[in-house]
Amino acid sequence: MPVLKLTKHHGLGNDFLVLLDPDGSTPVSADLARAVCDRHLGVGADGLIRARVGPAPADLTFELRNADGGEAEMSGNGMRCMVQAAVDAGLVAGPRLTVATVTGLRAVSVEPESRPGLRQVKVDMGPAKVEDHPSGTLVDMGNPHVVILDQDCSCDLEALGREHPDLNVELISVRGVDRIDLRVWERGVGATLACGTGSCAAVAAAQRWGMVGPRVTVHNPGGDVVVESEGETMFLTGPTQFVARVEVVL
Repeated sequence: MPVLKLTKHHGLGNDFLVLLDPDGSTPVSADLARAVCDRHLGVGADGLIRARVGPAPADLTFELRNADGGEAEMSGNGMRCMVQAAVDAGLVAGPRLTVATVTGLRAVSVEPESRPGLRQVKVDMGPAKVEDHPSGTLVDMGNPHVVILDQDCSCDLEALGREHPDLNVELISVRGVDRIDLRVWERGVGATLACGTGSCAAVAAAQRWGMVGPRVTVHNPGGDVVVESEGETMFLTGPTQFVARVEVVL
């Protein structure tokens, strides 16, 4: 009976299953992602990530399917989880490595464990492309976002998420030049406890509005990440926690 070996990790409650597939011999289908991510009938996660080695100059290749089985271009929390899994398994050495994504190469730095299973990981998230729109501020972080200012937290997140099924929706409250509160509805998942690309999109939009500076702590429902900008390029730093090793009978 074939068995799929995975590890589970989370970044501030945004949880992922990671498949280390060095030679790319185990493709991940939409059906498989839906099955293992199901929180009642499967293991449960916001997404399933496959990590392959190379190709040069990349150390790893990042591939993600959301809980609904759809492919996602990029995930900041998912990237950190994948890198933790690969470093912990000795697939790559760190502390600095390069990851290939469908949106281009991303530089990642990973710190030693601060306690068992916990690492801080910093990801070059690439450029934020910002565009004004009647629905809110559109931000392309390699994946699509709409950011809406919601200072009194009165907007209906679920309704807006369902209104924009092809976008990640961020509702933000700006609490100072270096602080943002964030609620997020992720495309293909729903409400999540954190979103890395969404945190970067939120900062890029708030910078467009002239409300925050170049270094911002973003408070997600699951905790805090730090987003720093250099020109259009965004950098995301946050914790990644190992949860469990999992064997799934196929």
